[in-house]
Amino acid sequence: MNTVTRLGGFALGLAAVFGAAYGIGRVVDPAAPAARSGHDGGAAHTSGPTTHDEVTDRVPGGLLVSDRGYTLVPVAAPAGEFAFRVGGPDGRPVTRYDVAHDKRMHLIVARRDLSGFRHVHPDLAPDGTWRVDTPLAGPGQWRAFADFTPTGGEPLILGVDVTVPGELTERPLPAPASSTTVDGYTVTLAGTPQPGRTSPLTLTVSRDGRPVTDLEPYLGAYGHLVALRRGDLAYLHVHPDGTPGDGRTRPGPQVTFLAEVPSAGSYRLYLDFRHGGRVHTAEFTVVADAAATGAGPTPGGPSSTGGAEHGTPGHGHN
Repeated sequence: MNTVTRLGGFALGLAAVFGAAYGIGRVVDPAAPAARSGHDGGAAHTSGPTTHDEVTDRVPGGLLVSDRGYTLVPVAAPAGEFAFRVGGPDGRPVTRYDVAHDKRMHLIVARRDLSGFRHVHPDLAPDGTWRVDTPLAGPGQWRAFADFTPTGGEPLILGVDVTVPGELTERPLPAPASSTTVDGYTVTLAGTPQPGRTSPLTLTVSRDGRPVTDLEPYLGAYGHLVALRRGDLAYLHVHPDGTPGDGRTRPGPQVTFLAEVPSAGSYRLYLDFRHGGRVHTAEFTVVADAAATGAGPTPGGPSSTGGAEHGTPGHGHN
């Protein structure tokens, strides 16, 4: 049963606490409770805001607002705009970033129930402020992930919760399935992630019953895959196997990724691929450690729903 949640009054109270609004969202939790990584890939939750200095073991990306001296800092912005800075170890805004996957900053936002997803690329001002048209499409609690590499530093993924006031109808996580459709394309998934080990995930793109063999490069690959863990929204930026122009990687119909999930559980996969001059997003629910749970993508099962169509509010790119 869908649960209707009124967020307006809650957001106003939070605004008084944190005192900073940006775009149409407000900060709700500067650092979501982080999952402490264990040797077996499991996780134990801590309570309250957590930073890297308080965590001795590595945690999955996106669970910390501050890591290795870098901090994600939302800043005030006009309505309809989303803005933030990254504070460096010296306390000043970072202004130099390395290019990774063709961009210096990847901003990914997802609604807490995983029914909304956006992947955008903000513009950097000289003072270190990143700005972009707000990707927060509709009411709800969202998690914003900044995926970047500061020049001279290591790759980082920092996360912060924001809320968009209004009436939200929460959506259940779609059931695992091996196939989904988006914008007239059919995308099938082969492979199941296994906790604590690298697992190949192969996605095959077809249209009108025929394989798509002329995928276009997008962010340095023929596909870009993000995985989010249900519950805490641990973020996994999954790497493709091969790159365009390497002499062995074909432009479809198959795109293979090497994924390593930190724990058993349900994950939502978001595949971005470009064809016909447009970026399309296919979504899947997968269950890690399917052998133990008896669940997982079912060949021939129903297509994943819950907002997978590109162009549905909450899904898109720029």
